[in-house]
Amino acid sequence: MLDHDLPAPSPRARDLHDRMLAFVRDRVLPAEGEYLAQRRAAGPDGHEVPPVVEELKRRARAEGLWNLFLPSESGLTQLEYAPIAELSGWSLDLAPEAINCAAPDTGNMELLHLLGSEQQKREWLEPLLAGEIRSAFAMTEPDVASSDATNIATRIHRDGDEYVINGRKWWTSGAMDPRCAVFVLMGKTDPAAPAHRQQTMVLVPRDTPGITVVRDYPVLGHHDQHGHAEVLFSQVRVPVTNVIGEEGGGFAAAQARLGPGRIHHCMRALGAAERALALLVLRAKERVAFGSRLADQGVVQQQIAESRMEIEQARLLCHRASHVIDTQGNKAAKDLVAMAKVAVPRAATRVIDRAIQVHGGAGMTDVTPLAAMYAWHRAMRLFDGPDEVHLRSIAKAELARTPVLPPAWG
Repeated sequence: MLDHDLPAPSPRARDLHDRMLAFVRDRVLPAEGEYLAQRRAAGPDGHEVPPVVEELKRRARAEGLWNLFLPSESGLTQLEYAPIAELSGWSLDLAPEAINCAAPDTGNMELLHLLGSEQQKREWLEPLLAGEIRSAFAMTEPDVASSDATNIATRIHRDGDEYVINGRKWWTSGAMDPRCAVFVLMGKTDPAAPAHRQQTMVLVPRDTPGITVVRDYPVLGHHDQHGHAEVLFSQVRVPVTNVIGEEGGGFAAAQARLGPGRIHHCMRALGAAERALALLVLRAKERVAFGSRLADQGVVQQQIAESRMEIEQARLLCHRASHVIDTQGNKAAKDLVAMAKVAVPRAATRVIDRAIQVHGGAGMTDVTPLAAMYAWHRAMRLFDGPDEVHLRSIAKAELARTPVLPPAWG
């Protein structure tokens, strides 16, 4: 597929993009200093919600920039949402949440929208869509290789009309946020079933007895406001009606949840890469070393050129995957999404790393956003499936493909 095969955005999508651009430029970026000051006041590992976040949410909702990730709510295709999500990636701590398009809530909302019962939608999806509560996703475990979801060891045992949950999770995104009201948890209900029918997803209210939040894990030394927690579940009881979809359908539900989530992460990562390149260029134009601007030095010019090419290549792959999701569905796009999940974070971290290098020591501190940006986007190469798992699936698809033309020679 060539670039010109991608459809043009609708007038509504263009309008929302323009409004998002103005919102990020005029509201979000100027608020970053206030956000950081409020985070520092809460302590180095505090998780209180900075008041500026709720203020930005009110402004975004008033401007119609709300729940844009979900086509049934926004009316946007994934391809139309991509440039808007990219703009939110310029300020990852503030912009995605301001427009109620932040992980892990987006994935959890997609899952509830797709598979939730009417009761579950009323109780959990509606307040999530309204931005009144937040949620956490509990899948990864410290004691097994969770890149293979069939390894999940947390046990979900049925006892009459209840499930009893026992297990240990970590990297439970969102668990430290005081607004977190519910966990979406994946565990094993039937170890004797076929490998992909052993798992089940259930909703676990945050205040259920038996839940212990052990600690929050920093990402390269940086504590996220929402947290990535280790959580123990000991004899935790929830009604059987809290199952998402059906018993034994957890693996399929996880894939349905992670597909759009992965491409949304990639969209936002493009925005971070663009911001890093903008900072790199600005620094190169302003900084003088050995009698000339850094921008006049060939090695820096090469870094700028390489960065622009990598961003453009990554964006085309991300947009093509989004278009296939729109036109053919998540399953048809799975290989392209896997490619984007590998290629985009790699491109973003390379661009951010170059920007850090050009900034010198300042790039390693909180004087610029670059260090925090690098930490998150380096982590992207692990969460939602490490690079190696996606490369394996891409290779298997390629090996199964029949070439259109034989590789003849001579």
